[in-house]
Amino acid sequence: MMKLPRHVSGSPWFVVSATALAASTYGSPGALAQQRPVHAAHAARGGHRGSLAASVTATRAATAENAQSILDLDDARFFLTRAGFAPDNAELAQYAGLTREQAVDRMLATTRTDAISPLPEWVAEPIPTRAERSAWSTDERREQQRLLSQRYELLRAWWLREMLNTPSPLTERMTLFWHNHFTSGQDKVPYPQRMAQQNMLLRRHALGNFGEMLHDVAKDPAMLQYLDGASNRKGRPNENFAREVMELFTLGEGHYTQRDVAEAARAYTGWSLDPDTQTYVWRADQHDDGEKTVLGQAGPFDGDQVLDILLARPETATFVTTKLWREFVSDTPDPARIEPIAGQFRASHYDIKAALRGLFLSDAFWSDDTRGVLVKSPVEFVVGTLRAFDIGYDNTAPFAAQTRALGENLFYPPNVKGWPGGTTWINSSTLLARKQFVEQLFRATEAAAPMRMNGPAGAKGAASASHTTAAGQASPPLQRAMARGGQGGVRFDIANWLAHYNTSPAAKLGLSAELQLQHAVLPFTPVDAIATDSTASAYLEALLMDPAYQLK
Repeated sequence: MMKLPRHVSGSPWFVVSATALAASTYGSPGALAQQRPVHAAHAARGGHRGSLAASVTATRAATAENAQSILDLDDARFFLTRAGFAPDNAELAQYAGLTREQAVDRMLATTRTDAISPLPEWVAEPIPTRAERSAWSTDERREQQRLLSQRYELLRAWWLREMLNTPSPLTERMTLFWHNHFTSGQDKVPYPQRMAQQNMLLRRHALGNFGEMLHDVAKDPAMLQYLDGASNRKGRPNENFAREVMELFTLGEGHYTQRDVAEAARAYTGWSLDPDTQTYVWRADQHDDGEKTVLGQAGPFDGDQVLDILLARPETATFVTTKLWREFVSDTPDPARIEPIAGQFRASHYDIKAALRGLFLSDAFWSDDTRGVLVKSPVEFVVGTLRAFDIGYDNTAPFAAQTRALGENLFYPPNVKGWPGGTTWINSSTLLARKQFVEQLFRATEAAAPMRMNGPAGAKGAASASHTTAAGQASPPLQRAMARGGQGGVRFDIANWLAHYNTSPAAKLGLSAELQLQHAVLPFTPVDAIATDSTASAYLEALLMDPAYQLK
C-alpha cells in the first residue's frame, strides 16, 4: 500500500519551502537551492523541525544507509524519475518491492547500447564532396541549407521518439548527459549526419568506459569540427580542444596551466578531417612529433597519450563524479561523500556503471534532504510527462519544438559549456510555457477530439497558420509546431489513467484520493492551494500546474 501523509500545507516549514520555490520560479532561481522542500514521505513520518529527539533522526539515517531497504511506490517513483524519466504504472510495478540494491542492479543490468527507433535513412547518406558543393548555384545552396535545417528537426524528433519508447530510460538520460558534457552542435556542425553519428557514439559508451569514450569522442568528426581540431596542425596549433578537454571534459578548472594547454595542443596535431567525406583521418605530416611537457610529464606525446595522462589524474575521476552528482543527487556537491565514489570510479578504470552504482546506493541519493531539490530539465519535463501519463501521439516533432521553447534545443547547446541546468531552467517565461504544455495535454483527453490546433489536420493552409491565439497572444510551441506540420493526434486517456486510482475524471475526490494523486505526481506537498471540491480531472491538472511538479 502507498503511504499516505497527513496534510501539511499549513505547517511552518512547508510555508518556508513554498516561499522559496515560488521565488525561484518567479524571479529568484537561487532561492531554491537555499531551501529544502518537504518530501511527502518526510511529512508522512511527521517530519517537522524543532525539538524532535535526536534518536529519531539517527534511526532514520541508519535506515537510509541500509541498501536492503525495500522500495515502496514512493521510493520506486523517486528512483525511476531521478535515473530516467517519470515512470508509468507498469514500470513502477517492476521496481516496487525490490531492495534498493536490487533496484539499482536491475536498472544497470538492463541498459542498452543502441537505439530501438530506426534512424532516418538520410543519416547514412554521404556528405556532398567539395566538387559537388562548388558546382551548386545560389538557389541550390539555399535549398541545401533548408534541407539541412529540416533534417536537424527530424533528428531532434527522432531522439525524442527514442526517449519516449526506450525500455532503458537511463541509457537516454546518460546519452543526454554526455551530449551536454562533450558538447557539439548544429552551429558549427552543418551536416546532421555527423551529429547523428556522435549521438550513436555517446549512446554506445553511455554506460560503458569513460576512458574509451573520451578517446573516441576526441576523434569524432563532429567534435573535430566543433572545437576546431581539424585545423590543428604542426606550426599552427589550435588550442581550443586542448583547453576544453582539460577544463570541461576531464580535470576541471584550476588543475592545469596555459603551458599545459599549449603543449597538449601540439600533441593533438595531425587529427584531421577528409575535406570530401568529413570523416576522421590521421595526417602524419601535420603532426608535431617533438617533445612536450604536459602536467609535469615529458615526452614526444601524441594526442592519445595526452588523454591517458589526463585519465591518470585523480582530479578527472572527481570532476566527472561531481558532475554526475549534480545530475542525479543535488546541485550542492558534498566532497566528503563524492570522493569515495570517485575513488571507486577510478579504481574501476572508469567504469561508468561503477560510478552510478556508487551514487544510486549512497545515503545522500535516498535522503529526504535531497528529494525534490532538482529541477526537471525541459526534456525530462516533456518526456517524463508523456511517459508517466501514457500520452498518445502521431508525431514527436511538436515535442522537440516544445523542449526548444523551454530552453533545451537538442543538438544545439548554447556554447561549449553546454546547458547550465539547475534552477536556470526556470523563469517566469519558461514556467508559463510549461503550464501551457500541461493545458494542451488536458485539451487532448480521449473524451474530446484529438488535439488539432489552428485548423484541421492535413488542411492545405496548416503550414501557414497564424502563430497567435484568438486573444492575440503567442500560441504555445506545441500548438504552433502541430499547425506547421499539419498533424495533431496527441491523446490523453485520462479516464484510463485515473482508473488506476479508483476514480474517474468527473468524480469528486476525498482526502485519501487527493493524497494518492499527490504521491503519484509530485515529490512533495503542493505549493498552491487546490479547491477541495475539485473533480479528479481538475485536481490532477492543478497538480501538474503546481510549481512542485517542476522538481524531482
